[in-house]
Amino acid sequence: MSKSKFETSLESGVHNQLQSLIGTWKGTTKTWFEPGVVADESPMEGTIRSILGGRFLMHEYKGSLSEKSFEGIAIYGYDIPNNNFQSAWIDSFHMGTGIMLSSGAPSASGFSALGSYGGPEIPEPWGWRTVVGLTDNETLIITAYNISPEGQEDKATETIYKRIA
Repeated sequence: MSKSKFETSLESGVHNQLQSLIGTWKGTTKTWFEPGVVADESPMEGTIRSILGGRFLMHEYKGSLSEKSFEGIAIYGYDIPNNNFQSAWIDSFHMGTGIMLSSGAPSASGFSALGSYGGPEIPEPWGWRTVVGLTDNETLIITAYNISPEGQEDKATETIYKRIA
């Protein structure tokens, strides 16, 4: 019997590459509220684990911003039929009670996914691009960019994780 596309991907394709993100991570997150001005730099801890038989990864993390604790969860996956990465992101600071859905393409060391957010106080949606990538087996960098309705893109957060053995 031949293998499914997912089984092949898990064995030697994109899903196999995603498995390299699995682990326990500690690092630092920087946050910007205006271009070029770091508003906060705080410790961050996270775990990334495989869920649903390797179809997805769940990233659970805890940190703080201006000494106020927050936590979040991101689910990362690769949609084989549509040939794109997808994520669903929630947290207790940025997203409030919303879920950001994002999709995008592979990058040299991981992937980039674009979502958007808005609401009554933000009548025109803003973009949010998240870039996830391993610079080496022990370093994971997750960078997010705010994109104004006019298209101006500025760094919003950057987490630099080191793998914990």
